[in-house]
Amino acid sequence: MRVDLKNIHKTFGSVHANDGINMAIPAGTIQGILGENGAGKSTLMKILSGFIQADQGEILLDDQLVTIHSPSDAIRRGIGMLHQDPLDFPPMRVIDNFMLGSLGGLIPRRSEVVEAFLSLQRQFDFALSPETYVDTLTVGERQQLEILRLLWLGARLLILDEPTTGISSLQKEKLFATLRLLAEEGRTIIFVSHKLEDVEELCHRVAVLRLGQLTGEMSPPYNPSDLIEMMFSKTIELAPRSPSQTGEPVLTLQNIAIEDSRLSIQDVNLEVLSGQVVGLAGMEGSGQNLLLRACGGLVRTVHGKILVRGKDLTGKNYHAFMQHSVAYLPASRLEEGLIPGLTLSEHFILTEYGEGAFIDWDRGVEISQTRIQEYNIRGTHSSPVERLSGGNQQRALLALLKPSLNLILLEHPTRGLDIESTHYIWSKLRERCQQGSAIIFISSDLEEILQYSDQILVFFSGQVFPQLDASTVTVDMLGQLIGGKSLNDTSASVAGANSNDA
Repeated sequence: MRVDLKNIHKTFGSVHANDGINMAIPAGTIQGILGENGAGKSTLMKILSGFIQADQGEILLDDQLVTIHSPSDAIRRGIGMLHQDPLDFPPMRVIDNFMLGSLGGLIPRRSEVVEAFLSLQRQFDFALSPETYVDTLTVGERQQLEILRLLWLGARLLILDEPTTGISSLQKEKLFATLRLLAEEGRTIIFVSHKLEDVEELCHRVAVLRLGQLTGEMSPPYNPSDLIEMMFSKTIELAPRSPSQTGEPVLTLQNIAIEDSRLSIQDVNLEVLSGQVVGLAGMEGSGQNLLLRACGGLVRTVHGKILVRGKDLTGKNYHAFMQHSVAYLPASRLEEGLIPGLTLSEHFILTEYGEGAFIDWDRGVEISQTRIQEYNIRGTHSSPVERLSGGNQQRALLALLKPSLNLILLEHPTRGLDIESTHYIWSKLRERCQQGSAIIFISSDLEEILQYSDQILVFFSGQVFPQLDASTVTVDMLGQLIGGKSLNDTSASVAGANSNDA
């Protein structure tokens, strides 16, 4: 399917999210879309997939002018969108999710659908069981399910929004192989990402957006410096790693054991000092999320002790941990972190412990304007949080944190964020460390783990490796540990590679 976007405009109040965008995407092309958070990528894709309508402009599919009124209208025209957070129903089975949106009548023939599902997934070497519940799948497997569903519904154009966020390197390889196969079959792929290395590896061409405008396009061979210049109108450099100034123990785990229906973690011992950053690495579902939630009272331990500043909080709930200055920032910003429908000002009012029975709205607006400026949030005090870009939602979450916290727990703090937003988020977190907070975070980005951690804990299928000094670990070592190799085997293989290089 060939796609032509002509003079697309979309405004939200005073924000011109898309400003006269023109783009032509030939059939069979993997088209990359790059841009910082708030550049207008998601708005443009939502227009193309029918979630919102443009204020001005035209969409042509195979040279035919169309108006796309809704997502169901888009899929009827052959356009399907795979969102960063897959739109599925975790309590339902795989096959039931697969049938969503089908036009097979009130009671589709289940046996025929199962046969079609199995036949379709064989084409891509997927291995999903139709009767498995979706809440047992990894993010990568949920992506596979959504791709199969969209193809079954007739999608000839697939839009993928930050699809490599939160999946393992092996799952990414599988995804890229699938997308290349689809392009070879003549389908068009739009790949929205902030990761330059993914775009370089996969895409046939790239378009770059900045502040709602198309700033440039590029074909291979790509020049990363030029792409960054187009994205930010400046070059971005990593700040050098600097050792943290640590103090007294903030969190102490003594022989912790945690269990759920699928995983068991045993005998974890950990001490986190004030000013220290500890990164948790591992393939999704390896246990790092379970441990992080236990550190905040969101998951009960079955053995051991959890001490915060020497206070035993074992078995206490999250409210008790909050009272001892522990904060948890989830990866699901709108599902667990923020409240859709409420404005930034209303969020800041909720987090303030004011006196009296009445809300001081003027004070709320004043606080929100101060935090918006301090955290460089692109929005106003009256902006509903669901209208903010992912990066600005993350900044808003950080702005809601109370001062003088003992411990900050973060799930994928820069998930889906561009380079500049990632650096900004970590500059604010490092400020917290300088004020005495300790940080524990999960990331699927190994380079982020190495760049910002002082200590690293690696998880593999519930096994927790001994604590590592981040300054002594390489990406290769970390990748092998995540894959289940022992620490001794990993050290030996890296040492051998180094001697061969010498």
